Amino acid sequence: MKTLLSAALIAATALCGSVQAAEISIAANSTGKNLDFLRKLFTEFEEKSGHKISLVTMPPSSSEQFAQYRLWLAAGNKDVDVYQTDVVWAPQLADQFIDLKPAAGDAINDFFPSIIESQTADGRLVAMPMYTDAPALFYRKDLLEKYGREVPKTWADMAAVAKEIQDKEREAGQKDLWGYVFQANAYEGLTCNALEWIKSSGGGQIVETDGTISVNNEKAAAALEQAKSWIGTISPPGVLAYQEEESRGVWQTGNAVFMRNWPYAFALGNGDDSAVKGKFDVTTLPVAAAGDKPSSTLGGWNLAVSKYSEEQEASIELVKFLTSAEVQKRRAIELSNLPTRSALYDDPDVAAAQPFMPQWKPIFQDAVPRPSATTKVKYNEVSSRFWSAVHNTLSGSGTAAENLELLEVELNELMGNGW
Repeated sequence: MKTLLSAALIAATALCGSVQAAEISIAANSTGKNLDFLRKLFTEFEEKSGHKISLVTMPPSSSEQFAQYRLWLAAGNKDVDVYQTDVVWAPQLADQFIDLKPAAGDAINDFFPSIIESQTADGRLVAMPMYTDAPALFYRKDLLEKYGREVPKTWADMAAVAKEIQDKEREAGQKDLWGYVFQANAYEGLTCNALEWIKSSGGGQIVETDGTISVNNEKAAAALEQAKSWIGTISPPGVLAYQEEESRGVWQTGNAVFMRNWPYAFALGNGDDSAVKGKFDVTTLPVAAAGDKPSSTLGGWNLAVSKYSEEQEASIELVKFLTSAEVQKRRAIELSNLPTRSALYDDPDVAAAQPFMPQWKPIFQDAVPRPSATTKVKYNEVSSRFWSAVHNTLSGSGTAAENLELLEVELNELMGNGW
């Protein structure tokens, strides 16, 4: 791939007698309109910098993408200079990427601190945040107004309001209405949901930043038991197999009072084909008790530079361009991707194009990273064992206390002498 580009560039340089330019290759996923947007930016960057960029298209499945990255990086592949990385990958691949902190300079303070933290391993900034995600509580404002109820602040309030409205609406003929839909399938999404329940209840974040395994505690167990109580009462039994799209399907057909989901569901929920268009709003996820902090799990995508790249300076230049305030503003307006720079949530152009975005700023301010930076290459195993323990609890296979005690033993064995 690079050989062909080199030949083309040499030929072009010979013809034009032009300045030296680098060839940069970037791997990015093909989800939504991401690649079309990047191609436009590459043209602009090439004209401005003189560098040449080639795009390596990755599958939309993040699992497949991650597996391919690991193979390339393990082999010391020099054909890819820049990698688009999921928020939980960069720490796992930290040893394969260069430290971008010196290049970021003072601009690092323009980003949400929690997002920077998620991309930092052993004090090294291994990826620059490009856009971000954090889930919110979606609520039917028309139904809350109909029954004179306030937007709930605690999980207990949410469950009580959900049950009341669900029961009254069913009595009125809305037989398919449920109080709350979320993601309880046994996958990474359940780790995100359960981390939010536990963290917002004061039960820690599974593994703390100093490496301590904290998940086996009374508050965490109580949070899981509370979530278990929702299933079959305010949440459909099928929620145990729900991922994001199944939840959105129930919500968007008008059959849920509350939903936990990511920002993409906002724009789709207000589409012309949506039964809840104009009828809902979003707020921070509930907490266990007044005074606790809301704890949305951090998601999002970033850009890292391979340590095997022979064009690191030019690659850094590209990463800084793609994560700049100007490009993030355009990405927010054109793709509804949420910026990682705090000030853009107060930008009037962004607010005019995407009115829902400023509402996400307080959600990000307390966003919680998964313990990927701490557990490094073992994160995938930590997460899978955690979501298995949670799913067992929600399914009625053992109590939360029993499953968390077993999980603690498993995680200690996995940690060994250290993460």
